[in-house]
Amino acid sequence: MTLDVVDLRSFYDSPLGRATQRFVGEVVRARFASCVGQSILGVGYAAPYLEMFRGDALRLLAFMPAEQGVINWPVPGPSASALIETGMMPLPDSCIDRVLVVHALETAEHPRDLLAEIWRILTPGGRMLAIAPRRAGLWAQLDTTPFGNGQPYSRSQLRDLMRDALFSPTQWGEALYFAPFEGKLVLRSAPLFEKIGAKLALPGAGVLFVEAEKQLYRPVGLRRAAPALQPLPQVLGTRPAGIAPG
Repeated sequence: MTLDVVDLRSFYDSPLGRATQRFVGEVVRARFASCVGQSILGVGYAAPYLEMFRGDALRLLAFMPAEQGVINWPVPGPSASALIETGMMPLPDSCIDRVLVVHALETAEHPRDLLAEIWRILTPGGRMLAIAPRRAGLWAQLDTTPFGNGQPYSRSQLRDLMRDALFSPTQWGEALYFAPFEGKLVLRSAPLFEKIGAKLALPGAGVLFVEAEKQLYRPVGLRRAAPALQPLPQVLGTRPAGIAPG
């Protein structure tokens, strides 16, 4: 199921959405701590998390899938958002230092094509941080938040997806240990749940983080040897064309 940009914006404007932005944003900021003078691209609906890099990054862009829709971002100033086809991004090769993928992998029709295009535009040694709903988490089981839509992932599924697209996973993380409910008690106790869940690595997290580096060379696998050429069988009483009988 594809998420609509209006629904995504409404979610992040809600109390639950603001709590989500806070706790997911803390992990994003920690992973992309050194980004001064770098180009950062958000793919999917990353606008709420790109705000924290304004003033540090050299360039910020927000690419939103055509099936999702697009909003103007940032609200003040020239727009840095664009509606794109995820398999054909309007950027040259090796021009982006960091890519943040959120609300994109789980709804992409062809996630490998999306990752292949991200690989193309990343600089050598460039890094991608992908956020996806955790298959075993409560957030993926309820469709009351954006993380309950589309295809959730396990860690092994994300690892295989990254390696197929020539990315080397370097860091893993989780977040959203609190329940995805709007109740005041839930939201008030959310910071405690996040602190305990992260410290003890509890199994109830709602989203997975994987930071991966662009792999420059495709691993060389073993190839089966081509079968040796065999002489054509000679049929009794025939001779190769062009040779007269002796």
